[in-house]
Amino acid sequence: MTRRRGYALLAALAAVVTLISVGIFTMVRTPATTVSAGSSDSSGSSSGVSSGVPASGTWTGTWAAAPVGPEPGTPNGLPGSTIRNVVHTSIGGSMARITLSNLFGTLPLKITQASIAADGVLREVTFDRRGYVTIPAGGQTISDAIRIPIPGDDDVTVSLYTPSPGGPVTYHPHARQISYVTTNGATVESPYWRYVTALDVHTRQARGAVVALGDSITDGITSTTGANHRWTDGLAERLDGRYGVLNEGISGNRVLLPGIGQSGLTRFDRDVLGRSGARTVIIDLGVNDILRLPHQLDAQQITDGLRELAQRARARGLHVVGSTLTPFGGHPGVTPQLEAAREQVNATIRAGGIFDTVVDFDKALRDPYAPGRLLPRYDSGDHLHPSDAGYRAMAAVIDLGSLSRSAPARA
Repeated sequence: MTRRRGYALLAALAAVVTLISVGIFTMVRTPATTVSAGSSDSSGSSSGVSSGVPASGTWTGTWAAAPVGPEPGTPNGLPGSTIRNVVHTSIGGSMARITLSNLFGTLPLKITQASIAADGVLREVTFDRRGYVTIPAGGQTISDAIRIPIPGDDDVTVSLYTPSPGGPVTYHPHARQISYVTTNGATVESPYWRYVTALDVHTRQARGAVVALGDSITDGITSTTGANHRWTDGLAERLDGRYGVLNEGISGNRVLLPGIGQSGLTRFDRDVLGRSGARTVIIDLGVNDILRLPHQLDAQQITDGLRELAQRARARGLHVVGSTLTPFGGHPGVTPQLEAAREQVNATIRAGGIFDTVVDFDKALRDPYAPGRLLPRYDSGDHLHPSDAGYRAMAAVIDLGSLSRSAPARA
């Protein structure tokens, strides 16, 4: 693993040199491609997919991150910058493609050079067989299929060069992974993922993808940076390449209301149903509906929202796993009324009728002597978010057999 990551880093550095060297040339090109949201679908079709995709195998997500909002302090984007997003794969494949988002941009976003570096191999990324693309404000695009071996359980670098102002950067702020930005020859570290929202691989081995829809606990906000210790990483390790695991957590996210990121109900089609190879969804949302202002103390409102998400997933043939809400006793602002709402939501989830399968994250993490609180060794210290050990415990209680069950498509 150390050797692979070392090669990936060297390849990423090579990508910077390449991108800077071609920057002057590519900046004078006139991009001819305008891609609107929805112009490509999750089945793998795109008007510019390169020829030579093997007849056997499927496109399956190996990594994903939800677009959260416009990055503060970037009203003009990051013109003249090379953005190197470091992402961690869950499964491998023989080819790759990326999804880029300008969801929160206010101007067309021009990308005049893109590349993927993986396991010591660097490849240029094309769009409709061209080395550049323009993504309209609010839109996204899927690249051509790129022939590059992508290893599972390894770091991959997706590099992008933006020559001109493109409005606010669409970003994911809590990556728990160090990426890089190079401007005018100076490179700085970054805790964000920018523009890239998915990496898919063409694979003959994986059986599909498991998509995790959640809040900061799924986002892994208190996990060790760069260590890939989110509960979704632990799940991917247990699955060992049989399924891709896609983390669509947004810190602060809710089921019902927007706030930090669009609500779960609003983003569900894009962040879950739109993911390549999605077969199962794990839903871990509802804590912030209770904790954040305005507090939702009517548990039925939350469970009705969760029920709607489950119904929409089943209508597309996905198996739905839902989790109980984890303890938050001792977190600032928690009152008996908030705890009562959490317990009511959990009682309804455990009673059945919402999800196809229930994973009891609450039971896995709570202190048996103080059930409203996290077990001390599973507490990161804020009495809300798990420690690395807590995230491992969450991954360990998921029934792997439940992830392979299919739900019949229903209207």
